[in-house]
Amino acid sequence: VQLQASGGGVVQAGGSLRLSCSASRRTSTNNAVGWFRQAPGKERDFVAAIGWRGMSPIYADSIKGRFIISRDNGRDTVYLQMNDLKPEDTAIYYCAVALGPIAAQSTNAYRYWGQGTLVTVSS
Repeated sequence: VQLQASGGGVVQAGGSLRLSCSASRRTSTNNAVGWFRQAPGKERDFVAAIGWRGMSPIYADSIKGRFIISRDNGRDTVYLQMNDLKPEDTAIYYCAVALGPIAAQSTNAYRYWGQGTLVTVSS
């Protein structure tokens, strides 16, 4: 399975971006999908995840209320709508397909990873 993350770019603080994560084949439908991010010099952190069929999304406290994760199984695509972006949101954002159907925060729960898309938020 190959995952393609896209939608990153440069945006001013307070702006919005929508990231997309597309799978190469219909294998993620029954699995949770998550978004993670990694800022320069820092570890990869959990951002959001969504269960199969869009059930039970979970969010990191740092982005709760600003980001929304959703999925379109018909298109094998998961989205991350990011609103009210802050400079501290600057990072490479990765999507990943989990081993099972339940959304999880740990990177250990994820089997397939995309290449990442860079989000830069200027102040």
